[in-house]
Amino acid sequence: MQECVFIDGVRTPNGRAHREKGWFRKKRPDELLTEVYKALFERNKAVKPEDVDALFVGTANPSGMQNDVGRLAWLASGYPVRVPTNTLTNQCPSGMSAIMHAARAIRTGETDIMIAAGVEDMEKVPMGANMDFPPRLLQYYNGADLLMGMTAEKVAEQWKISREDMDNMAYWSNKKAAAARDAGKFKNEIVPIMGHDDAGNEMLVDQDQWIRGDVSKEKMATMQPSFKPNGSVTAATSSPLTQGACAVLMMSRKKADALGLSYSYKYSMGVLEGCDPTVMGIGPIPAVKKLFAKTGLTPKDIGPVELNEAFASQSLACIRDLKLDNENAPFERVNVWGGAIALGHPLGESGARITVTLLNVLKTEFPDAKYGLASLCGAFGNAGALLVEKV
Repeated sequence: MQECVFIDGVRTPNGRAHREKGWFRKKRPDELLTEVYKALFERNKAVKPEDVDALFVGTANPSGMQNDVGRLAWLASGYPVRVPTNTLTNQCPSGMSAIMHAARAIRTGETDIMIAAGVEDMEKVPMGANMDFPPRLLQYYNGADLLMGMTAEKVAEQWKISREDMDNMAYWSNKKAAAARDAGKFKNEIVPIMGHDDAGNEMLVDQDQWIRGDVSKEKMATMQPSFKPNGSVTAATSSPLTQGACAVLMMSRKKADALGLSYSYKYSMGVLEGCDPTVMGIGPIPAVKKLFAKTGLTPKDIGPVELNEAFASQSLACIRDLKLDNENAPFERVNVWGGAIALGHPLGESGARITVTLLNVLKTEFPDAKYGLASLCGAFGNAGALLVEKV
């Protein structure tokens, strides 16, 4: 088996998915992908587009502008037709699945140079758009229980996550994201691109739109539940609707050495796992446990952790069950630069984004750590967990 190393990873800023106020409301998802591809090739001049063996792109909703977005965005970028592509989906883990599949192709020796990406535009391709659910699902589940907000409420109830703890987590997610932004910690991964301000004027976007540096626990405490009367999950403790793209350049170690490229981390292992779709948010629990069982590792062996914050309720349930960090925020190694509640969650992009952020956090904040972990849940009970190892 070949070793698969991470050469580089970049992403667009995450924009608000809003037709009037979103900074990328005039950008298509394929255009966002073009921006990250272009940046990868500009930053890694030893690699040309024609050198790529294949491209895998994850998206949660492959319809409308995201229909076979892997192929169409590549061609619309003017890149070589000979490079094969694969658009894949398993809801929120889609971008991470693209990385896993690319890594496996490299490790088996089938390929040497791969790009794995993720993209989602939740404004132009709304969540659930064009989906036709099998009627037979209703034999097994109440349809209302499959809605994302309701799954977050059910997790809060079953794992006994309080409203106060959820508000506290959202507070720290924003505070840490704002601190990381202000310190320039995202500069290595964010590609500045042109967008539009609220008035429609062109502007260079070089930061995530959703971060709230002035977040207030007192204000959050006054917010009404978003999904269920007398519930506990609010807009403040939920990831917001977002637009964004991310891409990762991966290579066999032998090829990277031949090209004289530098690298610090390699793909160690990745797993997918399923869970009850009515509590989809706890997916990282069985996924990470499966990863640990296969590797013999424990939480004590892991340095930083990037855990996608679909909702504060599910994130806290996972952190506590897996014993990844403190019981409550602020956390010492989970999402040290903030999480999706602050940074945004462009569904199919997020699995790639948390992997890229993990690589940067490892290098800058945990340089002595041997392992880093990324994990996220997904709609209908999909989940993924990925292990990065220092070389």
